[in-house]
Parts: sequence; C-alpha cells; structure tokens
Amino acid sequence: MGLLTDEMRAAVGSVVDWRVSFPVAASDIRRWAIAVYHPDPPPRRFWDEAATAGGIVAPEEFNPFAWMAAEQREPVVAPLPRDTDRMEKAIGITGPGLRVQINGGTEVNYGVPIRPGDVIHSETRLVEYRETTGRMGPMLIAVTESVWTNQDGERVLAERQTAIRY
Repeated sequence: MGLLTDEMRAAVGSVVDWRVSFPVAASDIRRWAIAVYHPDPPPRRFWDEAATAGGIVAPEEFNPFAWMAAEQREPVVAPLPRDTDRMEKAIGITGPGLRVQINGGTEVNYGVPIRPGDVIHSETRLVEYRETTGRMGPMLIAVTESVWTNQDGERVLAERQTAIRY
C-alpha cells in the first residue's frame, strides 16, 4: 500500500510525548471527584481524610495534567489543530499526510492510586504502525502507549490508544 515509510518504521519505539505534573493537591482530588460525581456526592475516599486508611485517593480517571504540566516535551514541529500528522511531527519525521483520523479505541489498566503530594510522570511511546485496507481504501493504524508513574516509580496507569487514518 505504501503508507509506511522506512522513516516511520524506524520511529517505532520513539517517545512521542512526556510530561511531569505539579504535586497533586488534596483540593485537586476533591474538586475532580465533585465534578465527576455531580449531582451526587462523591465517595468519601475521595474527599474525607478520616474515611480511608492512608488518606484520600484520587478517582482512577483523575488527570493531573488537566490544567497544565510542570514540565513537558515540546514537539519537534508544532502541529496545527486537528493535524493528522501530529504524532510524526512531534518526533520529527514526515507523516503520511492522510486527511482523516478517527479513534480506534483505548485500553486503560490502572495501578496504584494517585494521592496528595504525588508527582506524576507520563511518557507516551509509539508502539506500532500497521497498514490495511478498509471500505474506504488504504488505512494506517498507529498504536501508542502512555505509562504514568509516581515519584516512587510505581505505575499509576498504562493506556494504549489506537488511531486510524485514511
């Protein structure tokens, strides 16, 4: 099909993005839980220090990067909004120039909970490219994996995302 170049094949395993969070505050966790569970009250483990041995924990879907990151990787070439070659530009290679990108699915596996004071490091790597043919012609499938760890190196989550371009 010819969508994959040698440059793209060689990029498999590359770091696409990394971020480091500010220390997570108990109030960040409380506000996130209130927003997620609204209009019902959130479970006590997300806001009441006395309800959980070891203090409050964040809901699994809590994102310490939702507002901003303390540090983050700058893309090699800044992509435009809705740029289907965003990933390739981030690592400094030429993308296939396809016009449409859709979400092909996300898998998330959670590890230790995020707690107040944690500093989360996220690293996203390009795991795989595949070419196939669909109803609309040639398709490029790209899989990335993001791993979040806390300051002790414990895995908070691992997320695999599949993007389909044609």
